[in-house]
Amino acid sequence: MEHYYFYSSFFGRFTTFVVLLVVLHGGGGGSSTAKAATKLQWNESVLAIQAFGDSFLDTGNNNHLISITKCDFPPYGRDFIGGKPTGRFSNGKVISDLFAEALGVKGLLPSYHDKDLKIKDLQTGLCFASGGSGYDPLSSKINRVIPLSDQIEFFKDYKRRLKRGVGEERTKSIIENSLFLTSAGNNDILFSYFGTKLRQINYDVPSYTDLLVNFASHFFRDLYDLGARKFGVLNTSPLGCLPFSRTIDGGIARGCANDYNEAVKMFNHKLSSHLTSLSHQLPHSTMVYIDLYNPLLDIILQSTKYGFEISKKGCCGSGALETAILCNKFSIGSSCANTSEYVFWDSLHPSELAYKALVSQLIPQLYN
Repeated sequence: MEHYYFYSSFFGRFTTFVVLLVVLHGGGGGSSTAKAATKLQWNESVLAIQAFGDSFLDTGNNNHLISITKCDFPPYGRDFIGGKPTGRFSNGKVISDLFAEALGVKGLLPSYHDKDLKIKDLQTGLCFASGGSGYDPLSSKINRVIPLSDQIEFFKDYKRRLKRGVGEERTKSIIENSLFLTSAGNNDILFSYFGTKLRQINYDVPSYTDLLVNFASHFFRDLYDLGARKFGVLNTSPLGCLPFSRTIDGGIARGCANDYNEAVKMFNHKLSSHLTSLSHQLPHSTMVYIDLYNPLLDIILQSTKYGFEISKKGCCGSGALETAILCNKFSIGSSCANTSEYVFWDSLHPSELAYKALVSQLIPQLYN
């Protein structure tokens, strides 16, 4: 299935950068409620990974779209197996791959749109995520990518294919013992709210974060109705400290845009509380809130502690604005000589090494 979406009219401070309004991740602020939500039990084994959401997890689902929010071209994938650009928004692997590897499921998580999928691939899960998507349906319309509602439809098709291959009973077992990994909220806050200001017309930050939690709740309930029982939910990242945000709203010194981070922390607090509530409302479910915000913020602010030298700009181009189609082999300065020195690959997405440093702090949160 191919999905094409029409752009909404953009206005606000980012109008000049409409070509840049691309993808994103997940991660977010800490609180006592957030920490409580991560202490849920996770005793059963994980047979498969099912990934939903945005570019932190997308392993190539945007490749077939007519959209600027894609990266199936060099220098993306420069440090991937064979130096191949696969549609992953990084120089190498992304979070969904690293989770699958760390949990012993498989080395790479293929995208739903991979044309070479075999039954063995289906049995260990797929990636349905789409860079540029979010809990808010407006985000996918702005970026012309795959909304969560269509990711759900893809998952339904996946279940049908799996059932034909391994039977109904085995399919039920695989789904119940899959980790449903989700990353969303980044594009919603960074672009739909602050970037285009389209949501600011009707919502202030508190009411918009309430809206996002409502969208998220419906999404998780839909997955639950389809058999999902184990949820790992990445919170929203420290958006204000991304190179892109520093360039747009960080002032002359390119400091962190605090308004963005405050909005993220408000949303993350509400998301954590709601996941705790959902875990009690949905029988036999495990809802694990995974704090990505604080570990990533620490990597950014104390980069030398993790072996990185540069955290205020990305490796690609000038490192200040380039991402997706603007991060290409013709970008000014092309890409840095040594990716290992950089926290960020482009102006929005961490490098593979930074993702590895991050995931090493995320995986333990799945367990009590």
